Amino acid sequence: MSDSSKQTGAFASKKQKGKSPTSDNSQNRKSELEEFHSARDTVSPHPLFNTYKQFVNHSRDEPDPCLPLVMSYLRKFDSQLKAMEGFETVNGFLRSYSSVEATFSSYRTHAERLLLWALLIRKKPIMELRRADAEAFLEFCMNPPLNWLGPVTRSRFLVGDRDSSLRPNPRWHPFSVTTANHTPDALHGQGHATGVLYQPSRGSISQVFSVCSSLYEYGIDEGLTSTNPFRAIKQKARFKTCRSMTQTGRALTPLQWDFVLSTAEEMAAEAPERYERTLFIAATLFSMYLRVSDVCGRVNWKPTMGSFKTDHDGNWWFHLIGKGDKAGRVAVRPEYIERYLKRYRLFMGLSLLPVPNEQTPLLATFKGRAGLSTRMVQAIIQELFDRAIDVMTSEGRQAGEIEALKLASTHWLRHTAATLDAPWRDAKDLQMDLRHNHLATTQDIYYSSYEDKRSYSLKKLGLKHRD
Repeated sequence: MSDSSKQTGAFASKKQKGKSPTSDNSQNRKSELEEFHSARDTVSPHPLFNTYKQFVNHSRDEPDPCLPLVMSYLRKFDSQLKAMEGFETVNGFLRSYSSVEATFSSYRTHAERLLLWALLIRKKPIMELRRADAEAFLEFCMNPPLNWLGPVTRSRFLVGDRDSSLRPNPRWHPFSVTTANHTPDALHGQGHATGVLYQPSRGSISQVFSVCSSLYEYGIDEGLTSTNPFRAIKQKARFKTCRSMTQTGRALTPLQWDFVLSTAEEMAAEAPERYERTLFIAATLFSMYLRVSDVCGRVNWKPTMGSFKTDHDGNWWFHLIGKGDKAGRVAVRPEYIERYLKRYRLFMGLSLLPVPNEQTPLLATFKGRAGLSTRMVQAIIQELFDRAIDVMTSEGRQAGEIEALKLASTHWLRHTAATLDAPWRDAKDLQMDLRHNHLATTQDIYYSSYEDKRSYSLKKLGLKHRD
């Protein structure tokens, strides 16, 4: 029996023990209804942290308007769960990673899920979880219940229609799935997501390990806990292996990428005032293995056309402040300069090539405001993916190729470029342009994934007669 059914039954029993139906009045019914909704809300996942913009624009001195709503929700939990303390811990943790929107959003996703899971499912204070709890959470993330799944939503909180009061967005859920992964009716069922194709929209199980482990390291530094339950897990491979068996490679096939790029070129030709920027963004992310934050910027750095620089041999490099606030530069392929950078600059009324110290923003809104948010860039690329899917469908391409493209996110362009380039580039060169700290990371991701290529290389090799 579901939680809501149990609650309904409990309140029905309570009603039978009270006055007879004939003596029951509307005030009693109202009271019971309020009590029912209060209990139901307690066991339902509730957004705890606002959007990046709202989060960074508010502080303890000027709190987020949504904070009273969150506090009211947390007060419904038993005091032994230390819900308020857990919220403050996660809030402080997120503050320490709020300089980059993409990083904040990823960390908020996993840390918020863990806090909600600890309160609603495990019924333990988040800073008192241990190794077995961490393993249970990972299992939960790989197969969340249906009432934790919902469509992708922009707003976490909404303003009431009749007044200015805030309320949680009823469409928000801790885990987001695209329309390609479920039918709307499927998410109204009970139990776990059996038969529903679910894959986390932001990152892999490795990211869950990383973010949650960082949360507990923060807790240790702040004296809030003495252990890191995620670091204590000994058999991490069994979770990652299980994940990899059900996850796509997070890279487009050559056919899919050809459709995406050609579709972007067609869109730009049909409506340049709207889609030249789309083509430029897609080509830029792919050509230089960039993350979304690399083209949107960070608190301490904004990309400009002056970020493109040449060396004494005439080679082009893109200089940036990357993940972890590390300065770096990425080699720029000549084809990108000739076909896409020059094309976009010509469209923007600029000289064909960037000049030294040029301050023209790399990206801008249609109204001319410098810079785009990561959410806006993701929306632009998602529109491109949707159009490419339509084209593939109209041409009768294989269903598998089409369905796989429906799972893609903006970050896949980085993986796609690296995956397609790996057979032709030295691993060290690719590592430098991907800005991986360790060569082993590049080799494990992009050079051990070519099973087909490895298999093909053996097909003509016999045991004898090798001359």
